[in-house]
Amino acid sequence: QVQLVESGGGLVQAGGSLQLSCAASGRTFSYYTMAWFRQAPGKEREFVAAIRWSATETYYADSVKGRFTISRDNAKSTMYLQMNSLKPEDTAVYYCAADSIRYRFIPAPLAQTGVGSWGQGTQVTVSS
Repeated sequence: QVQLVESGGGLVQAGGSLQLSCAASGRTFSYYTMAWFRQAPGKEREFVAAIRWSATETYYADSVKGRFTISRDNAKSTMYLQMNSLKPEDTAVYYCAADSIRYRFIPAPLAQTGVGSWGQGTQVTVSS
């Protein structure tokens, strides 16, 4: 099992930027596709972005495409989410997640049933 810890959340005005980090320990980080999900108040958790274990491919939800950038540093066992041009509707708890299967990447939203490990979440609040 991999342990995941998010950081970097906070309060920002609309149009601003934040960078989230997800530090991993336990299983070999570089074997697994990683992803970000988010859950807004009163809504279901939804997929945001995913990155292949090799960092050579990414996939984004339409709602964040062009504004968010997912990246990873396998040497540091850390994944990032750079969020620019933030909107009030981006307000949510953001979770990092690790795929449950090694060396799997599909250019589509990672299914929550395919997640092997979740972080505890970090709050992002965007004020209008």
